Amino acid sequence: MLVNFNEILKEAKEKHYAVPHFNINNLEWTKYILEECNKLQVPVILGVSSSAAQYMGGWSVPVAFTKSLIEELNINIPVCLHVDHGSFDDCKEAIDAGFKSVMIDASKYSFTENIDITKSVVSYAHKYNVSVEAELGYIGSNISDESNCPSKGTCLEFYKETGIDALAPAIGNAHGIYKQKPHLQLKHLGEISKIVPIPLVLHGGSGISDEDIKECIKNGISKVNINTDLQIAWAKGIRKFLQDNKDVYDPRKIILSGRENMINQIKHLVKTFNTKRVSDFSRNNTI
Repeated sequence: MLVNFNEILKEAKEKHYAVPHFNINNLEWTKYILEECNKLQVPVILGVSSSAAQYMGGWSVPVAFTKSLIEELNINIPVCLHVDHGSFDDCKEAIDAGFKSVMIDASKYSFTENIDITKSVVSYAHKYNVSVEAELGYIGSNISDESNCPSKGTCLEFYKETGIDALAPAIGNAHGIYKQKPHLQLKHLGEISKIVPIPLVLHGGSGISDEDIKECIKNGISKVNINTDLQIAWAKGIRKFLQDNKDVYDPRKIILSGRENMINQIKHLVKTFNTKRVSDFSRNNTI
């Protein structure tokens, strides 16, 4: 079932666990993630960045093969296909292509501009029962920077002005491989969670210790974004296979050789996030 994230994150917020967001880069990754999450019987959010959509051929391509995989593999968990760090145009194109969830990232703009751009996405998305996530404070790459953390009052104002469904506040996290141990503002995160009534999202989950992720969840995080961790795990499997099998040229065997490492990482992360098994999520937003 392809859903927006509202029901699955609402339950995660209420029961204090996190739903995994795994970025997908091709059909094979999508298949591996769906199969394992279905085996574990946990909901999953599949993130697609603009560059990944372009690589795959356009926004409609991951919609088509995700729906086909759900049907052919008899996937019976809630699956959310979600735009990761999109512009207004990305979000609109993805919604028109069949995405049920988007993240508008206008965090590089001024606070007022961020509100205006985000409101425009919310206005368009909610007409089609599409959930919207937005970022506040700038979450950069590789380096933890606590100076970009928005105040709890700013977060509340942003939520009230935009009507978003989930918020990704900067709390000292970053994307990619951290060059140093991140200094997460956990107390500040907890304060934001107390006054902002929607689910909070942790970006840059790869490279954050299990202990810190658990603390983030205790302080209000309901969705954790993972990309780099799976890329590293998959690449290690591929490199070892090619080193041990220099005569193999079948791309299916080469790509498949990274699967086991990915699956092991997915299992570990789902356990760390304390993601609950599917019980009775609402079917109202199923397509």
